Amino acid sequence: MIPNLTLMAPELLITVGALALLMIGAFSGERANALVSGLAVALLLAALALVVLFPQDGHVFGRAFVSDPFSRFMKVLTLVGSVVTLVMSAGFAKAEKFDKFEFPILILLSTLGMLLMISANDTLSLYLGLELQSLALYVVAAINRDNIRSTEAGLKYFVLGALSSGMLLYGISLIYGFTGHTGFEAIAQALGSEERQLGVVFGLVFIFAGLAFKISAVPFHMWTPDVYEGAPTPVTAFFASAPKMAAMALLTRVAVETFQPITRDWQQIIVFIAIASMVLGAFAAIGQRNIKRLMAYSSISHMGYALVGLAAGTVVGVRGVAIYMLIYLVTTLGIFAFILAMRRKDGNVEQIGDLAGLSRTNPVMATILTILMFSLAGIPPLAGFWGKWYTFLAAMQANLYALAIIGIVASVVGAFYYLRIIKIMWFDEPVGAFVPVSGELRLVLGVSGLLVLFYVLIGGPVSTYAEAAAKTFF
Repeated sequence: MIPNLTLMAPELLITVGALALLMIGAFSGERANALVSGLAVALLLAALALVVLFPQDGHVFGRAFVSDPFSRFMKVLTLVGSVVTLVMSAGFAKAEKFDKFEFPILILLSTLGMLLMISANDTLSLYLGLELQSLALYVVAAINRDNIRSTEAGLKYFVLGALSSGMLLYGISLIYGFTGHTGFEAIAQALGSEERQLGVVFGLVFIFAGLAFKISAVPFHMWTPDVYEGAPTPVTAFFASAPKMAAMALLTRVAVETFQPITRDWQQIIVFIAIASMVLGAFAAIGQRNIKRLMAYSSISHMGYALVGLAAGTVVGVRGVAIYMLIYLVTTLGIFAFILAMRRKDGNVEQIGDLAGLSRTNPVMATILTILMFSLAGIPPLAGFWGKWYTFLAAMQANLYALAIIGIVASVVGAFYYLRIIKIMWFDEPVGAFVPVSGELRLVLGVSGLLVLFYVLIGGPVSTYAEAAAKTFF
């Protein structure tokens, strides 16, 4: 029993810690807000240390939970996203008066669900982890109860999330009905030992639909712009980072491992979703004037680029997905740290026009955002270029030439709205200066900017670790 439990030590630590923090918050009242937030960050860092310093491979609970190199790689990204989000949210939450002790606890519980999703090796553990993550996110989206936009965002996310959960469950029930198994490995064996049935394809479509909702891929993206714009900015930063890591990891495991015998079937689905996401994200963002809404469409397109690697269904493709998600995480956290820093004396601003002339009022911030925007646009030699390089390379090696070409064209179109922001900052007349940036936001901005700028120096080790993670499935 003890060896089994040590395999999921990070998850157990977060579980016990979240329950303890709930008691501390409940019995300490308003005084506990800062304490609970600090302890939540410490818990997540401790869980991250367990994942990195004490790696273990194996299965527990009837092979429903797995620990392997791929799960550890994606757990590191997820935990980093959660930690940085909590650190960035402190000042904003206090200013907007939603610095309640429940917020960091909900982030902890959501992160726990993500870790369970990443290690899920059974359709039942998949669903339990996904719902634990989602239930916490529904509340977090509407955490600012005094703001009607936040409440609306939470309600929209809840309604559409319930729909996606229903589709996912229906798909799981179909797969169970036609294979007689819920375990990923057992399903793969059943599919490989008999002729593929039409009901299995229907189940596959419904499962992929439920998971595509979680990464906000087209055509299940409709919640993303409204929720990103309406939710408090730290919550939007969280939505754009950690949950995307977990959902993409789960989608990769389900596709490459569970449905490996019917690769041709799921490959067609992924190719369609990737093309639709890249094209819609590229064109829909052009007319946006709210920077959070623009980042929503940017997120949709970047999930499409990541799916290009998954569509290849090879070691190179899965490596490309892992590297792309790491680069996307670093860049997105940096941009949302910048959005949190867009604050004037009368409060935060979100319009792209508010960035006019920033190069004159705050040249350092303007330079960092320029680097991050160039990276998102895929300009070499910045990190974003290498992320797209790996995914497009995998598509080319898998003879998916049309997919790679569409991705490159969509990337060129998408570069327009990133370059427009840079033009506004450097060439328009100033409209007013922002208040000084807090220490934690300055740190996140600086680190993300440096990592994106000097990615070529660390690209070798990152690629090695990502390849080791990808070989888990092959």
